[in-house]
Amino acid sequence: MSRRFTVEYNYNSNHIEGNTLTYGQTELLLMFGTVSGEGHLRDFSEMKASQVGLEMMSQLVKEGNLPLTQTFIRQLHKALLREDYTVYHNLPGGVQTSYVIHAGQYKIRPNSVITRYGDRFEYASPEETPALMTDLVNWYNDVEVSSKYSVVELAALFHYRYIRIHPFEDGNGRIARLMVNYILARHGWPMIVVRSRKKQEYLEALHKADLVVGPTPSEGAHANLTKIRKFVAYFTKLVEDELAYNIAYIENKDDKVWWYDGEKLTFRTPNSPKILGLLIKNPYLTYAKLSEELGINVSAIQKLIEGMVKKGYIQRRDSDKSWHVLASSVIR
Repeated sequence: MSRRFTVEYNYNSNHIEGNTLTYGQTELLLMFGTVSGEGHLRDFSEMKASQVGLEMMSQLVKEGNLPLTQTFIRQLHKALLREDYTVYHNLPGGVQTSYVIHAGQYKIRPNSVITRYGDRFEYASPEETPALMTDLVNWYNDVEVSSKYSVVELAALFHYRYIRIHPFEDGNGRIARLMVNYILARHGWPMIVVRSRKKQEYLEALHKADLVVGPTPSEGAHANLTKIRKFVAYFTKLVEDELAYNIAYIENKDDKVWWYDGEKLTFRTPNSPKILGLLIKNPYLTYAKLSEELGINVSAIQKLIEGMVKKGYIQRRDSDKSWHVLASSVIR
């Protein structure tokens, strides 16, 4: 896995679920093992655990044609959650209730979600879950060796069926996205990133499929391609967009072109990419030195840097006050 994919995948997959670490904090944590800025301890731990899950999934891919098992999925879940933890809820009247989330174990309480349309959508019951997960894994192992589905169709259908089961009490989205990349990688396809800035497109595609499939969990867990065609269309475009991004990134030969979290950057002034390049070479450059290098005044340098900090392209390390460049260029 490339450094770029590692950061982009973990940052986005966890942000979709509410993690508050910035892109810069994610890169510093995963690439350099350092912590910068403010953040909840759980968010830092969650991000590191996400990388462990990604490495576990990649290792299984490398081991060849071993069949998928429920044991592996539960181990993956345990790696993501790390340990059991207690969730507390305040009820009307000042009453507090709590329950324990079990790492690596299927749910023991019903779970559901309130859609953005205000509807409650129920997932498979705890009693149904073991049998439905057995069906899902057996189905996958059977059809993977056939030519019934394309790789993209197989990944999309597995994702949808898994989400309709929602076998764990937490972490289901992260597991689903890991399993999608497991399927793609097993068949020699590049892994993809579901971008958090496009979260609504992702959720809307699932919702449109749900409307066709219907609310019964067991029907969702056995849905066919025809009924989830809108999610398959979304997923196919997602894969195409990610492949196009990867190709454009690799083929770029222009040192003025920079990238950040899956997007090609467009700068209004040529001085911005020049600043990025100078800070990569020497992250301790001062405003005065940058002004001298570029031949523009210090206030203009400050304004350009403030703009790039705000957009997340660069970050100031708390430990030594050096600059950390988050935008990337193939030619560095």
